[in-house]
This record gives sequence, C-alpha cells and structure tokens, in this order.
Amino acid sequence: MVTATHTELFTLLGISAEDAPECARLLATSPDKGVIRALEALEARLGTFPLDSIKEEDASEATWIEALLRFAPVVHDYHLELGISSAVSAASLADVGLQLRINRRVHGRFGLDTWGWLTLHMAGNLFRLGRLQFHLVPADSAASGWVLGVHIPEDGGLSPALVDESFAQARAFFTHHFPDKPATVATCDSWMLDPYLSERLPNSNIASFAKRFTVDRCTDAPTDAVYFTFRQRGLENLDKLPRETSLQRVVLERIDDGGTWQLGHGHLPL
Repeated sequence: MVTATHTELFTLLGISAEDAPECARLLATSPDKGVIRALEALEARLGTFPLDSIKEEDASEATWIEALLRFAPVVHDYHLELGISSAVSAASLADVGLQLRINRRVHGRFGLDTWGWLTLHMAGNLFRLGRLQFHLVPADSAASGWVLGVHIPEDGGLSPALVDESFAQARAFFTHHFPDKPATVATCDSWMLDPYLSERLPNSNIASFAKRFTVDRCTDAPTDAVYFTFRQRGLENLDKLPRETSLQRVVLERIDDGGTWQLGHGHLPL
C-alpha cells in the first residue's frame, strides 16, 4: 500500500505510478541484513566524492532498490545542509525513478539492473543541472585538482542552447557550493563521442555535443550504442529493431558492416 509518506519520497525520486506499489512493498517491512549492509556501504561513501560506483554482486537487485529508497532522504538532507536547493536535489535524485522506468522498458518488469550507477548519486556529488548531469570527482593520478564528469540522461534533446545552459549552470553551481574543489576540466566517456557517429551524422545535435570535447582515446564498447539507442541488452535479433530514424540506421548499419562501436573518452576546459 502506498502511504502519504511513500508519496513524498516517490515524488522526490520521480517514481512512476506503475513502479510505486513495488517500491512500497519493499519498504513495508524492516530492512534485512543485506539491506542494512548496503545502507552501511552507502553511508560510508556519503560526502567522500567517489569516482566509482559500488559493485557488490552478492546482493540482489531488490536489496539495492530498497537500500536506495531508504537512503535517498539522507542524501536529500545532506544536499540541503550544503545549501543546495531542494529543486536541484530532487532533479538529481529523480534518476532513481527514471532508471526504474528504463528497466521496465528493457526487461518488461520491475527491477533495477543499473543500481550500481545510482550509488554514485547517493554519495552526494552527482547533480542534474538542466539537461546534463555533473559528477564532481578528484582528477586521476595523472593530474591534480578536480574534474566534472558529464553524463547525459535520456529524457530530452541535446540542442546547443540546452547544453550551453547546462554548462553555465554547472560553472555557477560548483563554484558556489564547492569553492574548495575548483574543477577546471569536464570529461565525458560516451559512445556519442565515437568519431564515427559525428562523421555519419555531422549536422546532428549529438555531433554538436561531441565536438565540444577533445577525444583523447577510444575503447571498444560493442553494445553501448544498441543499449542507449534501443534499450536492448546484447546484440541479438538486431534485424528486428526499427530503422526509422537516421540514428537507428547508423547504429545498426555499422554493426551490419562488421564494425564495432566505441566509447570516446574526451575532455573540455570549463
């Protein structure tokens, strides 16, 4: 049963009416030992600016969904204590609901195979600012200082105006809320930065976005383009996927021709 308390939480997390009953069921009883361990792991990371997500294969999806639901109010309070607006906090945490909806599209059921990704949000250093998400982390060992990892939620376009506004918000936001962690570089690791895509769709918004970054290297990621374009795991039954848009055709034709999609790893100065 979805209670008034649940409604407040589910509104914060952007959870749909379709997923709300299953989420409420997980919260109907006290957390078991697995959930408690997951909560302890999330608590240990809060405010520590981790780069990597939690990877704990022993725990079930249900365990991590429940832990994320229970821990989200703690993260929201942490944001508010930093002076971050409730609106920005909610926009950032609403990725929980979005990922639940995506899981239902991919698998046809309630679940969360991307729970590891959401453990980054629960550390309190990943924020949705306009169109994009920004993840404040220490630079790697090859450099000093701080960087903003850029991520692209699926729920919208990538027009240059929207992207410009998002970067403008990020510069102001992190300067104000994290003045002791100045980020001078943004990075992005995405199949959208594969140079092949910009070559084939040079006038697209995706190409415009990719051209903002200097691509430092590429690594093979054979399934990423299919997953993010069609929300299908794996490369089976590609002949059954639609080829209605230019992007869909480019993604599938490259594979048809024996090519391999890659992740472009790029950076830009802020």
